Amino acid sequence: MQTILITGASSGYGLETARHFLERGWNVIATMRSPDRSVLPPSENLRVLPLDVTSEASIATLVEAAGPVDVLVNNAGVGGVGAFEAMPMSLIRQLVETNSIGVMAMTRAFIPQMRERRSGTIVNVTSSVTLGDFPLAAAYTGSKQAVEGFTASLAIELAYFGVRAKLVEPGYAPTTRFGANSIVPVDQLLPGDYAAFAQPILEAFANPPMTTRESDVAEAVWNAVHDDSGRLRFPAGPDAVALAQAGGSK
Repeated sequence: MQTILITGASSGYGLETARHFLERGWNVIATMRSPDRSVLPPSENLRVLPLDVTSEASIATLVEAAGPVDVLVNNAGVGGVGAFEAMPMSLIRQLVETNSIGVMAMTRAFIPQMRERRSGTIVNVTSSVTLGDFPLAAAYTGSKQAVEGFTASLAIELAYFGVRAKLVEPGYAPTTRFGANSIVPVDQLLPGDYAAFAQPILEAFANPPMTTRESDVAEAVWNAVHDDSGRLRFPAGPDAVALAQAGGSK
């Protein structure tokens, strides 16, 4: 029985992905900053472990506790929407530290065991902001684009050892990336001069023509894990798929 480790599994995409794999008979290691086993169904195949992806000590402890892992899903992330000039550098650094460096640190920690076994899959969850132009999300987009470039290069590097790296690109889900996971409410990051510019954008956020469900992302992760075609990118959700198609094949 294979084992998958999922970061940021307390809610949203990570939680639904953990459920998805549990239902299909996998061993699941669900990691959370504040572990809460009650969010997932009882199962002898489930372990819930603490993890802060911004802490090297936390990552090292997790690697020791987790043991062999067949699939690593780097899903943990934070959101941030607002005028870039209004974002304090502390917030920008937090976005990059969690969304970019946290992914790299986790990946680096689990590569050795996969390389030694000559097998394994790393799935990095980014965002549809990497597929189109999204104003008021410059810093967030930068943190996710970094993971796109990182994974594209890494996929070639690790293929030599039989290890795969994949990208899952979720669309817009109001309850996740730009909602509950935003570091600072958007209205605190909009100086007066931006009000007229931001109004139609925020209205579009509030009433999107298409949205992504957590189940869309879980299914995309499942497909990425089981893909052996060499495909790198897996848009998740109808809006992300539409953006990917509009931008051409990657």
